[in-house]
Amino acid sequence: MADRTPPLAVDELRSLVANGEIDTVVLAFPDMQGRLQGKRFAAPFFLSDVLDHGTEGCNYLLAVDAEMNTVDGYEMSSWDRGYGDFAMRPDLSTLRRVPWNEATAMVMADLAWSDGSPVVAAPRQILRRQLDRLAAHGFTAHVGTELEFIVFKDTYEQAWDANYRGLTPANQYNIDYSILGTGRIEPLLRRIRNEMTAAGLTVESAKGECNPGQHEIAFKYDEALVTCDQHAVYKTGAKEIAAQEGCSLTFMAKYNEREGNSCHIHLSLQDADGRNVMAGDGPDGMSDVMRHFLAGQLAALRDFSLLYAPNVNSYKRFQPGSFAPTAVAWGHDNRTCALRIVGHGRSTRFENRLPGGDVNPYLAVAALVAAGLHGLEQGLELPPACTGNAYTGGYEHVPTNLREAAELWENSEIAKAAFGPEVVAHYRNMARVELDAYDAAVTDWELRRSFERM
Repeated sequence: MADRTPPLAVDELRSLVANGEIDTVVLAFPDMQGRLQGKRFAAPFFLSDVLDHGTEGCNYLLAVDAEMNTVDGYEMSSWDRGYGDFAMRPDLSTLRRVPWNEATAMVMADLAWSDGSPVVAAPRQILRRQLDRLAAHGFTAHVGTELEFIVFKDTYEQAWDANYRGLTPANQYNIDYSILGTGRIEPLLRRIRNEMTAAGLTVESAKGECNPGQHEIAFKYDEALVTCDQHAVYKTGAKEIAAQEGCSLTFMAKYNEREGNSCHIHLSLQDADGRNVMAGDGPDGMSDVMRHFLAGQLAALRDFSLLYAPNVNSYKRFQPGSFAPTAVAWGHDNRTCALRIVGHGRSTRFENRLPGGDVNPYLAVAALVAAGLHGLEQGLELPPACTGNAYTGGYEHVPTNLREAAELWENSEIAKAAFGPEVVAHYRNMARVELDAYDAAVTDWELRRSFERM
């Protein structure tokens, strides 16, 4: 990643701590689900003891399920290994203020073992490795993520007590692009936009979506790791701001039977001179680099679906005619395809439409880069574009459930070559844990169908 000015410089932090404007510093890292985990430090202690030396965290944080239960099957962390620590080392390029928490700053951490070696299964490290591979080809990835969420008038505590049923959405009908509809909750949307700006993110816009209460706030693209860090900060911050406003919001991929929450990811490549190497002079406006890179996306899409759609719920988005993809296909500005080509000239890029709002951005972007490198290094040829309805075009289908995706990932030679056996095994176990929990659960659907009638 190129040298860049952090949102908050260390010298500025020292001054803010000295005059009492900052009294708390959060040191956080993304876990397997992309959630921020870490510690809150008294700011003077952070400056004196943590800034240069980091801190420790229990390594079970990369070996638990979504509810933080200890589970078996992870090589790096277990009861047999004693659940020791790994080091959390601040990445000072990510230092920023957190306007929605009074007198608070935040910095991201990279994880390392006691001997200084990186924790290779950590999402931030997985992405770094793929970006280093890309840099060896002379390219930098620029990424934008588009997160959708549904807002409810209920608090998180009320939603919990109601088992997340019967909640009141912030809007009662489809408000896609509706100015009136977004105006209903503009105080919340405005606060999120403005406080993300103050945290160093560049806000583009907010718009309504199709599901009642569904909205999207978009941010400007940036270098891949920067975008993923900002994604994690935004997702955490939006929930915290909603809670402070007495409401709640969810990024889950499929809250109900209507439209799910997507997270379309856009990616382009630049060379050392800052030129977009995806643009070309061909009839489709694409360079050979882009054609190979895109061919790699198609070749690895099914194998890498676990990183794009990591949960049982993720796969319930993939329904025909839903604007969520079912076909392993690409097209120019074609929203029925999994891969959509947009822009022209300097803005030429592709969009992967598989991820939902539950995606871990570090893993998904790492998958995009690894897939593209597979296409580049193997010189893969791009098949013809889909020019019609990909839902009915007879294309290969994306995985229909987590079990299928996990098996594809586990047996993928592309994944093993790109990520290594430790990472493949670690995230295959994550899927196993999720599936075991789901298989053991008795759902509302089963109760309604079976309690009296069976």
